[in-house]
Amino acid sequence: MNFHGKEIKIFAANASKSVAKQISECLGLPMGKSEVTTFSDGEISVSLQESVRGSDCFIVQSTCAPVNNNLMELLIMIDAMKRASAARITAVIPYFGYARQDRKAKARDPISAKLCADLITTAGADRVLTMDLHAAQIQGFFNIPVDHLRGVPLLASFLKERVADHVDDYVVVSPDLGSVTRARDFATRVGTPLAIVDKRRQKANVCEVMNIIGSVQGKKVILVDDMIDTAGTLCNAAKAIMEHGALSVTACATHGVLSGPAIQRIQDSVIDEVVLLDTVPLPPEKKLDKITLLPTAPTFAEAIERIYEDKPVSPMFI
Repeated sequence: MNFHGKEIKIFAANASKSVAKQISECLGLPMGKSEVTTFSDGEISVSLQESVRGSDCFIVQSTCAPVNNNLMELLIMIDAMKRASAARITAVIPYFGYARQDRKAKARDPISAKLCADLITTAGADRVLTMDLHAAQIQGFFNIPVDHLRGVPLLASFLKERVADHVDDYVVVSPDLGSVTRARDFATRVGTPLAIVDKRRQKANVCEVMNIIGSVQGKKVILVDDMIDTAGTLCNAAKAIMEHGALSVTACATHGVLSGPAIQRIQDSVIDEVVLLDTVPLPPEKKLDKITLLPTAPTFAEAIERIYEDKPVSPMFI
């Protein structure tokens, strides 16, 4: 594949090697030869083992846990390619860490998402390709083009086959008010009604009261969110939904961060299945029978091909 004189190359740091390999296979390309290791004092070492001069380079790296190590690997690899005269460098970040620190929640808070955007730009990236930023406004933190892919089409396509001709048996539920837009888009794609979990804390140190806006009585519920971190919100919402008469709960999210007690909470919860995309690698100790992992490589490969050929990425959002 060589449409305008520049060679395309796919590289990976340590966080997303599996996704990068799948992307390369989808594009029919070999993986770029590189090595990312650590010196004895903890400093990161990046070695590019092939020429990138004049090439269109894509670095695949989620900035998930260990967040700071993975972020530094990405920054150093960008710098290495910039100094090696790459024609264009695109940071492919399936999961963008620090995205929840996108505003000042209280006095003297940092806005770490903006700092990370500045670091990536300063390191030498010409473009960013990512999926489901926690806040879409983070695109504006960058002074370079950002292609923001969405996970809902992949999740909806998978679950639509299950819903099929039984639309009346299902309802899509947003676990909080912040995810309503995403859940509405999902419900439209699958063809089901929408309900919302409304959390209210009556006073300090008193347990939250869960109200359901919409009907889940006698329905199979699909909970939709952008990420699952400690799984507290998700599992509490699922419990409230079952108490309101739902028959079953399936949860789906783009990013399975699954930190702290998340795995145990999901295992002990009333949720039948959790459907995730592979934007964050899932180590063996976190693999449960309840968790289904869907590949994002075909979507990223199509976006990379469109970027390389200077074609619009927006048709992928339809």
